[in-house]
Amino acid sequence: MNFLQSLADRERVFDFLAPAASPVDVRHGPILYLEDVSVSFDGFKAIDALNLTIDDGELRCIIGPNGAGKTTMMDIITGKTRPDAGSAWFGSRHDLLTMNEPEIASLGIGRKFQKPTVFEALTVFENLELAMAADKRILPTLTARLTGEVCERIEEVLATIGLIELRQAPAGILSHGQKQWLEIGMLLMQRPRLLLVDEPVAGMTEQEMERTAELLTGLAGKGKQSVVVVEHDMGFVRSIARTVTVLHQGSVLAEGSMERVASDPKVVEVYLGVEGEVA
Repeated sequence: MNFLQSLADRERVFDFLAPAASPVDVRHGPILYLEDVSVSFDGFKAIDALNLTIDDGELRCIIGPNGAGKTTMMDIITGKTRPDAGSAWFGSRHDLLTMNEPEIASLGIGRKFQKPTVFEALTVFENLELAMAADKRILPTLTARLTGEVCERIEEVLATIGLIELRQAPAGILSHGQKQWLEIGMLLMQRPRLLLVDEPVAGMTEQEMERTAELLTGLAGKGKQSVVVVEHDMGFVRSIARTVTVLHQGSVLAEGSMERVASDPKVVEVYLGVEGEVA
């Protein structure tokens, strides 16, 4: 695949790379609010009267067995899937169920999928440059000029994701973990208010997992982003968890600290023979 075709594909995937449409109003409530959300696929209820609240600047871990509804929940938040019932709000002004995927993303909701998608032939710096909030049509992208403000933002993100020394390295030579951090950095270039991160440590080394834990807790700790992490690795969840939400059969089974949910008899019953470890 040549660069122009790759860029065109990326443009379709990341239509959200544009300045936020309007400020997110969190003065009177949470940054994300789902109420009684339900959706069925061919008679199977993937999400069943789901209620979820994420506060501004919060780090939330979402766990649950396969088929619990975790991916469908993120699809609803980002506009990929329309629920049959319920409501979903970003701040107090933005009804997510009336918006399409690019509109939702432009509000400041970024989603990181499990498999990293970066331009491997381009440098780390160039990948971040392409992700800068701007006109992402092919011609404006190819003719855009770097400004001091853009360079400063890229350096700031490079420091955050720990890739300063690799700024001029082709993304293709990065380790799996480094590619994951680069893609998180590409989302950070948009200054998102909410990051949805799907299984960020799958396939990582122990050292990479520790660095990822530092990165995600640091993002939420700065108060600039709310971070929702969906993860199966319970050791990693313990290392970052503040509040854990357990999904089962499309609804919330339990919520609270890791210690609280791990000792909940209902959670133990659901995970026995499925995840193999909760407590």
